[in-house]
Amino acid sequence: MGVPFPFHRVVKRVLPRSLLGRSLLMILVPLVLLQAVALQVYYGSHLNLVYRRLSDSLVGEIDFSLALMHRYPGAANRAWILPLAEHDFGFAMRLEPGAALRHTGLRVNVIGPMDDLLEAALRDSLHRRFDMDWTYERGAVRIRVQLADGVLDILAPRKRVDLGTIWLFVLWLVGTSALLFAVAAMFMRNQVRGIRRLADAVEAFGLGRDRGPIHPEGAVEVRRAATAFNRMQERILRFLTQRTEMLAGVSHDLRTPLTRMKLALEMLPVHPGQSEDLAELGTDIAEMERMIEAYLAFARGEGMEQAAAGDLAAMLREIAADARRGGTAVEVDVPAVLPLRFRVDALRRAITNLVDNAGRHARHVKLAAHPTGARGVLVTVDDDGPGIPPDRREGVFRPFESDSAGGTGLGLTIARDIVRAHGGDITLEESPLGGLRARIRLPV
Repeated sequence: MGVPFPFHRVVKRVLPRSLLGRSLLMILVPLVLLQAVALQVYYGSHLNLVYRRLSDSLVGEIDFSLALMHRYPGAANRAWILPLAEHDFGFAMRLEPGAALRHTGLRVNVIGPMDDLLEAALRDSLHRRFDMDWTYERGAVRIRVQLADGVLDILAPRKRVDLGTIWLFVLWLVGTSALLFAVAAMFMRNQVRGIRRLADAVEAFGLGRDRGPIHPEGAVEVRRAATAFNRMQERILRFLTQRTEMLAGVSHDLRTPLTRMKLALEMLPVHPGQSEDLAELGTDIAEMERMIEAYLAFARGEGMEQAAAGDLAAMLREIAADARRGGTAVEVDVPAVLPLRFRVDALRRAITNLVDNAGRHARHVKLAAHPTGARGVLVTVDDDGPGIPPDRREGVFRPFESDSAGGTGLGLTIARDIVRAHGGDITLEESPLGGLRARIRLPV
């Protein structure tokens, strides 16, 4: 049993994928079918019948002339029969005594059904050997009929069996269809333009780029969709602003009690056996202060910074240089230039967090980036540390979950939020160096 032909897959590959292409195809297919039906009705039926009747008329006149020559034989009778046929029927006839046909039938095919129909009519009516030449003289068709004593040469006007209006009809049919298609394509392009702008605005908003409200245009449905998107964008931005301001305010208010706790901790008298507990308490307060500072920095960048064109490769080299100054051995593998549109401070904060997190528990860190096709960039942070078990990798992105260091915080949570605000994502997996790999995918 053979494998069935994947017809639907071939159709999907051939058909256009864009809305404009499919809309134009829906207009073009009926136009082509209309032309095919019109040509079949006119060219295949009516025109064919007209050509057949014209051919039968010409052949009937030739047959009548041959019948006269057969009834009144002799050169004297031919002297008045041939001029009479030329005068009454409108075609020239002359006899070539003793000649013989070298070819029979149709010599050269011409465009249209008239040559085949005329040949069929001659075969059915004359029952003699003949040949036909449509290229002998412009505007005429040459018919040579074999007689007993020679060859009868007939030069008939081509307009007797050929309608020149067929080309005018085809030109009119194709021209009007092309004009209708051009007008429909112009209107469809204007309608699709609004949908394209809406799609671009949605994609930009998903990548964290605030382009402001879009101008509704196009059909009523497209305008309604654009208006709904503007309202949705406004509500989401207002919600994000309120959330960020609220959490930033909470984080800012927490700094005051933390400062009092630090001051009180430093002024406490140290009793024997309590130094270790006081040191751990100081470490916890410092960790809380660090998390609050990190979130405040994130909130400020989230609320104010806009995406701009920059060189991601240069920024990664700067991050690696800062990490080396902090004592981390970082290897960099990036192209010379990697242009990208991103929020510089926010993305720098996210990648720096990943590099610092890897450097705290590994001897060697590798920072790499390269394009993935025409619409993506992949950034990887590898280390040779202990790594994270697969069942705990997703949990470290939740706030205050244990990270690879065994501590808690908002670092990876904020890093993922920043990357997702750019339209990308972060995933963790096993590194070729033996530790953990953070894979960052960013759209171009």
